[in-house]
Amino acid sequence: MIIRDAFPSDESSWRQLWAGYLAFYESDLAEEVTAKTWERLIRRQDGFYCRVAETSGNVCGFSLSVLHSGTWTADPICYLEDLFVAPEHRGRGIGEALIRDLVATAKSKGWSRLYWHTQGANAAARSVYDRFTLADDFVRYRLIF
Repeated sequence: MIIRDAFPSDESSWRQLWAGYLAFYESDLAEEVTAKTWERLIRRQDGFYCRVAETSGNVCGFSLSVLHSGTWTADPICYLEDLFVAPEHRGRGIGEALIRDLVATAKSKGWSRLYWHTQGANAAARSVYDRFTLADDFVRYRLIF
C-alpha cells in the first residue's frame, strides 16, 4: 500500500469511493458540488487537498483535508474533513495509514494541529481514531443555508 497525492487520472476511482462515502452518511449531493470538490482537491484550491491509498494499483481509500488559518495559533491548522476506505479493504490499517500520513505531514510542515469529526455512533471509525487521541468535550452546532 502507498499513500500519495491524488492525480487527475484518479477521478473515476475517487468518484466511486465518494459515492460510497455519501451512501454511508445517507447523503446526496448535486453533481456540480461533487465536480467542484474534485476540481478544488486536484488544484489544491481554497486549502483543499486529497491523499489516496493505493493497493495493487487500485485506489481504495482517501483523505480529504482543508488547511486553514486560525485565531489561536500563527501556524496552519488541518481539518480532516472526509476519510473513507472501500468496505472490501477495511480492517487492513488503511484508514489508520491515511491519518498517520496526515500526522507526518503536519509535523514536517509545522502545522499547529490536525482535527476531525465523526458521528458518535460510528464505532468502527472511532476505534481507529481513539488510537491517535480521545474525543474532546466540544459539541458542534450547525446552521445550514
